[in-house]
This record gives sequence, structure tokens and C-alpha cells, in this order.
Amino acid sequence: MAVPTEMDVWQGEIAELEVDALIVPANESLFMTIPVTRAVKRYSGEAIERDAVDQGPIEAGSAVVTGGGNLAAPYIIHTVAVGHDLQPDADRVRRALHAALEIAARLGLHRLAIAPIGIDRGVFTADEAAGLLAEVLSERSTAGDPLPSSLVVATGGPAEAASYHAALEPLRTVPR
Repeated sequence: MAVPTEMDVWQGEIAELEVDALIVPANESLFMTIPVTRAVKRYSGEAIERDAVDQGPIEAGSAVVTGGGNLAAPYIIHTVAVGHDLQPDADRVRRALHAALEIAARLGLHRLAIAPIGIDRGVFTADEAAGLLAEVLSERSTAGDPLPSSLVVATGGPAEAASYHAALEPLRTVPR
């Protein structure tokens, strides 16, 4: 499969999107304390955090899935790209993104929304995180690994949005 047929960058609350799953950053203990996940928990309900925590702790470079609670999205994929050590390890980000996309493929999910992964706690810049996402999408496309047909990157502001637009634009010109 080629890179996602539809890719978009959107500024706003990821929890408001009507997709098959949200991919959100998580810490190793899976408590929803990162700003974007606090907002998701507010929309989805407390049970989502309990479901995530019951599956942890997990190591950086991994992901787990829970239901979506009160969200329009039936699933949340909790993605640990940054460990408690706060070390900028690009390989962990790549592994975490691959793990999240594998979960989505296993569940047959085609329309995904993803929050910036790796920027939590300032470990990676938006430019770096966006570049890593583009790299993983390109690698998976080249290898024939499953990818969603639609991917929306939900950013928190114009600077993040610009980073993701710039990183994903070259993928939009790849022959499908």
C-alpha cells in the first residue's frame, strides 16, 4: 500500500475528530497526564485511563490500545515514544509509530488521527517529530507494510502545523 491516500494537518482538539482511532502520546505508566491526553480523557471518560494503566507499564517504543469511551473514535492507541529518562532517542519514536500503525492494521482501522508523537516534555521539536513520522510512513510504504487510507495530524498550533505540512508535503507527491 502507498502512503495514506488522504493526509491532512488540522489545528485543534484531536478528541473531536470522527475517525477509526486516535493515536496519542503516552508515558511508560500510561497515565493520561500529557496535555493532549488530558484533553482526550476529558472527552472520553476516566475509564479509558484505567484501561490503559491496566496494560502497563510498557517500555518506550511501544503502544497499547483501549476503547474510545465517549469519543466518536472507537479506539485510542496510546504510544510511548519518550521514556521517563527523557532521552531524545529517534529509534524509540520510530518503533512507537510502527507499533501504533501495526495495532491499527491488526484492527482493520483505515481512518486515523495522530497527535504529534515525541514532542511531549520538549524532547523533540515539532520539526524533528514531523520528520520521523514522514520517515516511518515512507518506510512502511516502501516495504509494503499496512498504512491507513486517511491520516489527520492534529496539532496544537500554527508552528506545529507548519512543521507537519512541510514534512508530509513530499509524501503527497509520491506516485500512489
